[in-house]
Amino acid sequence: MPNEPDSDLGGAAQDETAYLESLIREDFERCHPGETLEDLKRRASFSREDRGLLRDWMAIAVSRAAAERAKRSDFNSAA
Repeated sequence: MPNEPDSDLGGAAQDETAYLESLIREDFERCHPGETLEDLKRRASFSREDRGLLRDWMAIAVSRAAAERAKRSDFNSAA
């Protein structure tokens, strides 16, 4: 099966990435005035330091997403 960008799996991965980025975008831009998360993502393709910085920020996003999902799960189980 060919790997098409518009496939369901690709779309789901893009949706998850967009969601994770939304969890950190404001904080990243507050911590790095004059820069955007898009700037960092662009530089990460050729800079080891920026790749590491993006990895660290995405780890924060994954942690925040897990906390939100756990909170929703706790809320649903209490109902």
